[in-house]
Amino acid sequence: MSAQQKFYWLIAGIVGLLLLASLSGRVLRARLQSESGRATVDNLIARVRAWWVMVGVFCVAFLLGNIATIVMFALISFFTLREFITLTPTRPADHRSLSIAFVVLIPAQYYLIATDWYGLFSIFIPVYGFLLLPTLAVISQDTEQFLERCSKIQWAVMLTIYCISHVPALLLLDIPGYEGQNALLLFYMLLVVQMSDVLQYVFGKLFGKTKLAPVVSPSKTVEGLVGGAASATLLGAAMWWITPFTPLQAAAMALATVTMGFVGGLVLSAVKRSLGAKDWGSMIQGHGGMMDRMDSVSFAAPVFFHLTRYFFTP
Repeated sequence: MSAQQKFYWLIAGIVGLLLLASLSGRVLRARLQSESGRATVDNLIARVRAWWVMVGVFCVAFLLGNIATIVMFALISFFTLREFITLTPTRPADHRSLSIAFVVLIPAQYYLIATDWYGLFSIFIPVYGFLLLPTLAVISQDTEQFLERCSKIQWAVMLTIYCISHVPALLLLDIPGYEGQNALLLFYMLLVVQMSDVLQYVFGKLFGKTKLAPVVSPSKTVEGLVGGAASATLLGAAMWWITPFTPLQAAAMALATVTMGFVGGLVLSAVKRSLGAKDWGSMIQGHGGMMDRMDSVSFAAPVFFHLTRYFFTP
């Protein structure tokens, strides 16, 4: 089966699931009487509607080719960095560093992916970016909370540019016997992460009783985590046919991805709580901001990329 045929089968399955979710949401909305129940269903319906849009965007990028996919994730890095910086306080002395992050680091990082320059891609931001940003900041000679300010900008760049760029970087991998199918691997990783988030939400609403981290994320429960993680891992194993993995390997990769995605969501929730915010923004109806959708991906993508590169490339 060709990569394009696999893609069409995969999209058919996703569309079927979205149709089922949309229909189920409408039926539940009509039957529920309680305000809390209706509010939960309304939130679920908004999430499903947003998913229709997001799946459509990813499909278009896939069909247009690798460059379109890379450009799309460069824009995602731009929007997530903007949300991160907007929500966290900055000083005029930081503006030079922030400008470089937006107009230099984002294009440069994604250019390295487009030109298949893995050696520099892997160290450009952690080494050169991290040295450049505080150097630019110190020129303004504003030492008030200098360490905290520089650390915040560096961490924002690490999460929103470097970590997220590992998603399209999957297109770089030279996996024997999997030539021309790397975009499917990208789709696989994103599906596992996002389905884990959705399933944890559903299991938490249906069966959640034990709060997992009530101070950091009041909605997360042990039951939601176990049910969602187990379901997403099984789903990842079932999708082995679009990957270079065996079913068992796909399950292991899915479990690692789900675990890191959960940690990412929890860590970024802690950041939001420390800032007194519920969401990173309001860009995606039903999902909050772009960073609210990419928090899990930012932790999962680098781990998935390097596990794949270490175990499945020469």
